[in-house]
Amino acid sequence: MALAIGLSLVAGSRLVAASSVEASAQATYEIEPREPEYLYARTCGYCHGHNIAPIIRGRSLPPAVIESIVRSGMGAMPAFKPTEITDNELDALAEWLSQSEADPEEHGG
Repeated sequence: MALAIGLSLVAGSRLVAASSVEASAQATYEIEPREPEYLYARTCGYCHGHNIAPIIRGRSLPPAVIESIVRSGMGAMPAFKPTEITDNELDALAEWLSQSEADPEEHGG
């Protein structure tokens, strides 16, 4: 019985530790949003600009249109959830893309 209680306490402490790590990771992610350039390079630029999807930089697309497409998806492009890109990150990314200049290194699909 003592062994079962001991194992239960260990398992419970691991659960609490995992929960606190998850909570602090979430708080850090929300406090320190990723930069639009980073998000574009790591997420959008994988397809856009590499002969897979249309070029989106330098087109002066309205931020509201970008945000809507990112959240809803379009054609082969998947929708991105707030757990993948926060609302604050999406706002900054949409503004950055709207004001960006075309990159001569990119090619449309």
